[in-house]
Amino acid sequence: MSLIAGILWVLATTAVAMLPVERHFVPGRILLFLAPVLLIWMGIEMGWLAIAFGLFAVASMYRRPIKYYWAKWRQPKEGSQ
Repeated sequence: MSLIAGILWVLATTAVAMLPVERHFVPGRILLFLAPVLLIWMGIEMGWLAIAFGLFAVASMYRRPIKYYWAKWRQPKEGSQ
């Protein structure tokens, strides 16, 4: 079942990629934040190799948003010292 969900996730991500740029944000974020849940589910059902291939796929398709969120997370907070 998790494999079918993974295939549907890939197809949904591909469909979002075909949208105009200004319409990417909401569905793209939803799919990006659903990816860890899907990877954990696939790992439980199919083992660590499924997680490895899944991480590669997510990192490949979402490399720019991941870089953006990583930089945003690493940025020091205002007023905290």
